[in-house]
Amino acid sequence: MPPAGKPPDGRRPDRGWPALPGRRTPGAPRSGRPTPPRRAPWHDDDSYPDPPPPRPIRRGSDRDALPPWREALRRKARAEAAAEARPRGARSGPRAGAASARRSAPAPRHSTGTARRVSTGPRRIVRKPTGNHHVRVLVVRFLLVGALVAAGLKLIQVQGFEAEALAAKAEQQRTTTFEIPAVRGAILDRDGTKLAFSVEARMLAFQPNRMREEYAEATRNNPAEPIDFDQRTEEIARAIHEVVGDRVSEEELLAKLRKDASYVFLVGEVEPAAARDLTERYPEIIDEYRSMREYPGRSLASNIVGVANWRMDDPDVDKHNLHGLSGLEALRDKVLSGTPGREVKDTTGGSDTLVIPGSDREIEPAVDGSNLVLTIDSDLQYFLQQALADYMKRAEAEGGSAVVLDSHTGEVYALANDTSFDPTGPLDTSEMGNPAVTTPYEPGSVAKVVTALCTIQEDISEPQDVHMVAGTHQVADRTISDAWPHGTLPFTTTGIFAKSSNVGTLMLAEECGKDRFSALLEKLGLGQRTGVGLPGESPGRVPPRGQWSGSTFGNLPIGQGMSMTVLQMAAMYQAVANGGVRVPPRIVDAVVTPDGERIPEPDPKPVRVVSEDTAKTVRDMFRAVVQDGDGLNDGTGEPGSLTGYQISGKTGTAQQIDPETGSYSNSLYWVTFAGILPANDPRFVVGIMIDRPNYSGGEIEGRSAAPLFHDIASYLTQRYNIPLSKKASPVVPLIAD
Repeated sequence: MPPAGKPPDGRRPDRGWPALPGRRTPGAPRSGRPTPPRRAPWHDDDSYPDPPPPRPIRRGSDRDALPPWREALRRKARAEAAAEARPRGARSGPRAGAASARRSAPAPRHSTGTARRVSTGPRRIVRKPTGNHHVRVLVVRFLLVGALVAAGLKLIQVQGFEAEALAAKAEQQRTTTFEIPAVRGAILDRDGTKLAFSVEARMLAFQPNRMREEYAEATRNNPAEPIDFDQRTEEIARAIHEVVGDRVSEEELLAKLRKDASYVFLVGEVEPAAARDLTERYPEIIDEYRSMREYPGRSLASNIVGVANWRMDDPDVDKHNLHGLSGLEALRDKVLSGTPGREVKDTTGGSDTLVIPGSDREIEPAVDGSNLVLTIDSDLQYFLQQALADYMKRAEAEGGSAVVLDSHTGEVYALANDTSFDPTGPLDTSEMGNPAVTTPYEPGSVAKVVTALCTIQEDISEPQDVHMVAGTHQVADRTISDAWPHGTLPFTTTGIFAKSSNVGTLMLAEECGKDRFSALLEKLGLGQRTGVGLPGESPGRVPPRGQWSGSTFGNLPIGQGMSMTVLQMAAMYQAVANGGVRVPPRIVDAVVTPDGERIPEPDPKPVRVVSEDTAKTVRDMFRAVVQDGDGLNDGTGEPGSLTGYQISGKTGTAQQIDPETGSYSNSLYWVTFAGILPANDPRFVVGIMIDRPNYSGGEIEGRSAAPLFHDIASYLTQRYNIPLSKKASPVVPLIAD
């Protein structure tokens, strides 16, 4: 008998004992595979029966054996079915059922002392077929092959056929095109003095609505450092006003900064350094590139040069640049503007401003504008403007214009109006015109040079021939009289023009004839634009020959019934000064390209008006206009004489139309003068027009423009060192004894 507490054969109690009835041996797999039995309870008696041999386990085929996950599902289904059948209140779960079974049904023993064998093998479960494995493998293979073929085709499409387009699209997404501004060309006088040029500037802008939101969000995120919109905009307005000064008030800036808008312009033409300082202090200020036009002479030649400013009215953004508003700035805008270029830069972060350093590449270089070289002399231009403005005040006139031409080339050395404008300040469109070329007038007696040319050219009369001239003359239904009453007097041919006799001029014009007179008007360029090269030029007006009435020829020879500009008037006398050849005036001498090439303007086509001898004779005859003779032998323009120089010229006075009566007025006049300096060797031609001076009772300036010619001629002789005339003009008889 083995000792108490040990098995009969000396084995350990946990080896070889059969499982208790109704219990699964702990640790046994659920598939029924045998494991060592649970240790049996010890008995108090000395006999310990041998354990019964284990019951062989029947194994099904591999196909019938269930995998563990199927076995778990089967057990779960059984447990759920048992739970539904159990009475309410009973304990559930496999552990409760097992404990109850152990308590109510202890394992019985046979009388022989051996335990009853209980089968613990699994039930045989027959699995249903799950399909043809070979078919599934083929389907998967076909799907994989199809996916690889599709991927290959797509790769060929992307890399072969769409590679260039996709590369271009990618390039477009990571690059930004920037405009390279072209520098606007300068405008210079004949000596190279700059009258207009461009400098770089900045325009300041602001985004009020966006800043309101960002300030509010910054305050919410950081309540300890709040940003007040009103206080911030007040600081910005004060800072900008300190930089730009009186150009814009602080109140105006504050109104713009607080406007309910997405984008507002604050001020333009700010120096780059000042703009950079402002944006560093206030990053919310936007600065944009601008080009600013500088006019160092301010109002000097402003009616000629004009004005240009930054324009954004064109829908094409590339054309947002400096563009002319008036004068040559507008007329020659294409030449001055140039062509903007383009460059590409790589950018990061989807931003047009985050440029990768070193990624610049120029695809189209900018072509700067060309410079314009004018024929005017800025010093003479300044003097003429000042002298004319001063003379207008003394004459109490409404307006006036003056021009100085080169007697041989027709180049405009100076052209002025009584008023001009400052292109750097507020612009007044009423002052931006150029009446010297845009506003014609009736020239009056200064146009009698046409009759004088016809008289000498056609051998109608010689300078010292005597003509009996009455005080009046009948033309058709009109009676023409001289400016001063007189009876019949023996005027010389020279005296008729020096004394400005209307009657004597008409007598000579009738001998010339209407057709020859009309042809001469055309050769002198009257009724036609001169082509000087300034905007808005007027052709004046000369009635067509076929429309002349009986009284037309009673007006034209004495300078009424037709109109011309002061430039056209001076051009008439340029033909006389230039030996009978009229050279159309011009004001632009050359265009200088950005690479320095000088391209002269095309030479105007000269027109032969009369012979050289005729021109010299008329020029000598008109010296008597400024002579100071005895008695009736003084000319009408004696104040225009200049000591030491021979002067040839002609005065003029033309009645204006009275707007109330529609007829010629006895108080409203145009006063004119045209002169040649010096008469013996012409160098310059001067034309002057005074509009509505105080003609009736004032100083001589109100009745004649000869004193102004004297001042201009005096300056010209000093400015250009014109040699004195070798001899003084002879005093000739105007009215014979």
